[in-house]
Amino acid sequence: MIKPTVEQLIKTLTRLGHKVFVDGDYNLNMVGIRKDHQASNRFDDTFCLFFKENGAAWIIHYWPMTTDPGWHHLEHGLAKGTAVLKEGQYLGAYKIGPHRGQYSALVQAKPVTVYRDRNGDHNLDLENPETGLFGINIHRANSARPSVQVDQWSAGCQVLADPLDFAALMGWARISAQAWGEYFTYTLIREDDLKG
Repeated sequence: MIKPTVEQLIKTLTRLGHKVFVDGDYNLNMVGIRKDHQASNRFDDTFCLFFKENGAAWIIHYWPMTTDPGWHHLEHGLAKGTAVLKEGQYLGAYKIGPHRGQYSALVQAKPVTVYRDRNGDHNLDLENPETGLFGINIHRANSARPSVQVDQWSAGCQVLADPLDFAALMGWARISAQAWGEYFTYTLIREDDLKG
């Protein structure tokens, strides 16, 4: 798992022109870091959650996730192609809501941009961009134990591998929502962006 420091993340996000939330307690920065490869089906990306607590001290969490769809959906996706979220910052694009009507997650509330992978193989093809509301949510995989393979857990969503990590994320999101409102920003970067 990739574990940049808060300082590295702030430097990278600032260089990329993204907003960093530095004011107040529990003003969440949610950052997905996509591994630099085009393979799919592993929880080998990283979800970073960082925020201030007690006025000044930064808190950061790192959790294994996937930012890519699993093989099942790459092989059997929509005719227009399986969604792969494009790197970028999606300001206020998420809020707490039901994922597929089953449990609370961070659900897409504003447009995001996805690529459409159309060829049915196991490598990610980052082409054919499309912007809109596609249900690209931030949710968990298995409800009882950590997952190793993505398979059907993601059709383009950002998916945390461990249900305990996801429960922690949702706990912080509920605290943050009381102070900062119902909308959350999610930023997706590449592993290579941290080297710039």
